[in-house]
Amino acid sequence: MIAMLNFATFVITTMLAAAAAAGFNWLLLRATFLLMRPATAKRIPARTALVRGTKELARAFAGQR
Repeated sequence: MIAMLNFATFVITTMLAAAAAAGFNWLLLRATFLLMRPATAKRIPARTALVRGTKELARAFAGQR
């Protein structure tokens, strides 16, 4: 009887430890993604003024030919 109680205690303790490890792993994974996010979220968009100006110049010179 005592051996069964010890085995049941061992199984329950192991299951709780596995659940705690999985939860801690998930927490660290979330923290990792939150720390990585600012490095990729603040990208400066390319300036489009040069592209628009080049397009307008091409239209201006194309009309004179």
